[in-house]
Amino acid sequence: MIIIDGRNTEMKVGNFVNLEEILVKMMEEECMDNRIVTDVLVNGEAFSELYPHQAEDIDASEIDQVEIRSVSVANMAADVTEELYKVITLMTVGARRVASEMRQAEVGNALEVLFDVIDVTRNFLATVALLRQEFSINRDNELLPLTEKLGGLIDEMSDVIEQEDWMLLADLAEYEFLPACESWQSVVSHLAEDIAHYKAA
Repeated sequence: MIIIDGRNTEMKVGNFVNLEEILVKMMEEECMDNRIVTDVLVNGEAFSELYPHQAEDIDASEIDQVEIRSVSVANMAADVTEELYKVITLMTVGARRVASEMRQAEVGNALEVLFDVIDVTRNFLATVALLRQEFSINRDNELLPLTEKLGGLIDEMSDVIEQEDWMLLADLAEYEFLPACESWQSVVSHLAEDIAHYKAA
């Protein structure tokens, strides 16, 4: 039995050689257009590959049932947008902590937090860029200046770390990086609105 999002299909496991063939065929189904797979179940058990093309090594004779569960790209994007608000909070809390600990001469702890904040910020910017591209969001007048601002601050803080100017780093974190992060709140709100309109279309 081959199931897609709770619906039985006319496909038969016995018509395939291995699990990979089954999954490829399932993904070619029209109902999977603009959808992202969230779960694969084989014989009722969650399956994820431990190494590339592991599914190819699972013979169809060992399989009674394959099920995939998915969500629409737009729904996934809406969920990601919700997460971006939490990420902004992490970035702002991290910036405050970096500034506070630098001023208390807790340089080791502050740098550890700062490196985490920089990684989170890079991932945040990459996610925003992906959403903008995927949904043809035309907000360059909002997105580009803020993206350049955060990217520039990351570069500037990296230079200051090399110079070991901890007071300047504290000032950058509190008076420039923190406001730059907070300014993303309204932009993420606009992204969420654009994606909601995309879903409704």
